[in-house]
Amino acid sequence: MLAHLKIFATIVEHKSLNKAAQSLTISQPALSRKINQLEEELGVLLFERKGKRLELTRIGQICYETALEMRKLEERLLRTISEYHTPGKSSIKIGASLTTLQSTLPELIALYTKDYPETDISAVTGKTHEIVSLVKDKKVDLGLVASTIDQPELHSVSLFEDHLCLVLPAHHPWSGQSGIEIGDLQHLPMILFSKGTWYRILMDELFLRYSVAPDVKMEIDSFEAIIRLVSTCNFATLLPKSYLRSTLLDPNELVLLEVKELRETVRTTSLIFGDPTMLGASTLQWIQKAKLHYATS
Repeated sequence: MLAHLKIFATIVEHKSLNKAAQSLTISQPALSRKINQLEEELGVLLFERKGKRLELTRIGQICYETALEMRKLEERLLRTISEYHTPGKSSIKIGASLTTLQSTLPELIALYTKDYPETDISAVTGKTHEIVSLVKDKKVDLGLVASTIDQPELHSVSLFEDHLCLVLPAHHPWSGQSGIEIGDLQHLPMILFSKGTWYRILMDELFLRYSVAPDVKMEIDSFEAIIRLVSTCNFATLLPKSYLRSTLLDPNELVLLEVKELRETVRTTSLIFGDPTMLGASTLQWIQKAKLHYATS
């Protein structure tokens, strides 16, 4: 029955016997026989046949929900068995947006490996919507994004809020000034994030709102490259405050200035993941450590 329930769930999800048969690599007549056997075994009709269409009956919907629960239990059992066979070894695969990969992930990795040095941690990067898809498809254990994700099949834990700040070389004429306003950025030579990135979208929306057009000299994806070039080229930039620690600013002879309008660029950095009951122990530990770290920082 268990095998037949898994096949039944596949048919429901593909909404077609033909597509389900292709997915399961069996013939459509053989698939029909298996469903007929399941219906005979249960003593109920799972589908109403309306021409070429299959529609779930009420009891069929209940059976499908049960099949999903059994699938989760099977996945959890297999994960537990895998961890049992490799005691002391664990792994976490993280999907991180470009922003969080450079600004937040290194800190979280250092925090976690301090207590769990044997954990094998790997990461893949992509745009926020790509990370969301990776988490949904279970291709990564969790995602780290500079955004709040509100989707019913995902859990989102907000870690901290952030906003952009103006960063200048220490020898820049503005470095000792206060009261800089967004309008002062008009025609200011700047290095900005590449178009299409979340922070660049925020910047462009802000510039449009205040009718400001800075002189964009370079567009770069890398935090590190921007930091190095700002001082060398004597340009300004906008970077998230969470990234701008003194250990980064001081060696590069950079100064940070708050501009009140830039507080409108608030973003929330979040962890996203699927059903917590399906996560491994290491992933759950990572989530708890991250939550506690930012709750007390």
